[in-house]
Amino acid sequence: MTEGTTKVTEHAVKHRRAKKPLVSSFSFIIIAVTAALGYVAGMYHYQIEAAIGPVFGYKAHSGSIDFSSLQQTYNSLAANYDGKLDVSKLIQGANNGLVAAAGDVYTVYMNPTESISFNNSLSGNIGGGIGAEIGLKNNKITVLKVLDNNPAKTAGLAANDVVLDINDQSTSGWTVDKAVSSIRGDKGTTVKLTIQRGSEVKDYTITRAIINNPSVTSSVADGVGTMTITRFDTETGNLARIAAQDFKKQSVKAVILDLRNNGGGYVDAAKDVAGLWLNNQVVVTERVDGKIKDTLTTGNDAILSGIPTAVLVNGNSASASEIVAGALQDHSAAKLVGEKTFGKGSVQQLLSLTGGAQLKVTIARWYTPNGKNINKQGISPDVAAGLTQTDFDNGVDPQFDAAKKLLGL
Repeated sequence: MTEGTTKVTEHAVKHRRAKKPLVSSFSFIIIAVTAALGYVAGMYHYQIEAAIGPVFGYKAHSGSIDFSSLQQTYNSLAANYDGKLDVSKLIQGANNGLVAAAGDVYTVYMNPTESISFNNSLSGNIGGGIGAEIGLKNNKITVLKVLDNNPAKTAGLAANDVVLDINDQSTSGWTVDKAVSSIRGDKGTTVKLTIQRGSEVKDYTITRAIINNPSVTSSVADGVGTMTITRFDTETGNLARIAAQDFKKQSVKAVILDLRNNGGGYVDAAKDVAGLWLNNQVVVTERVDGKIKDTLTTGNDAILSGIPTAVLVNGNSASASEIVAGALQDHSAAKLVGEKTFGKGSVQQLLSLTGGAQLKVTIARWYTPNGKNINKQGISPDVAAGLTQTDFDNGVDPQFDAAKKLLGL
């Protein structure tokens, strides 16, 4: 019995030993195939993404660029530059230059710091700042609006002030993002602004504070509901509906929607705002190469439908603001008052890149319900009215007055 058991055991051991080379060979094959697939995926991952991307609803490009000249430039720079080079900054600069060369001012590469600032600006979480909206007007960094109960207002800044210097650095050639990021900072710290107002140039040293800046504010006076929207962020649709519900409760006889100096934001937020006046109607169509790719339509709860409405616009009303203004005008739900709008008829998408950077890229052109693309043309108001610096300084608003007159108030 013992002998038989021993023989069986030896046979089993021999059998197992005989299989080991097969298992090892099979494992080697798996490893080799996996390595080969990994190599192929690494070498051709853009081509693979381009092939399977549409199945999962995203785009990918399979082309490549010859970066040999860039490598040559870097080698020459590194070999001859008298100083220390920050490779990460060089890479960010190369990315920025690559995207800028597309020639579209709305297609922008943002490094990680710029990305955080941009995302915060859309969410309203802007941290420490002075409470002023900054934009580009006549190619100059300009104060578009100062917010009540914030440092900029207290210091005496006003709309249309030109920001010549920030902390003694000239803003000539700066982007809005660069100016905004330079003005913002930790609560309690200061920023020095050199401001030009008309022919007068004056320095302001302003202490930064935490800025509470909701995208929608509203009020009711003399039976008129005024809704001011400064940007279209993730909360705008909900805040605007709350304001509209308050208007209904107070039985307002007219509404003034103020979109002046509103540079835009999310298209979906624009659809939600337009939906306060429009029931099951087209707000905007997005087209790629002239073909309609998407149509945004409102819901069926237009609680302000039928209430006489005027929309205030000016040359700084852009993008999502123009979508709302164009939709309400095309559907005869409101009249526009003020100045011709900015004229931004393109749609951008945010794409995440390595290390927290982002690409804001133009993906489509948008058209009003009547089929008009307003890019570089803007939307003309039904009633033209201006607002000068003198008007502002004197505390009068001819555009608001024109809206009231249009509404028969």
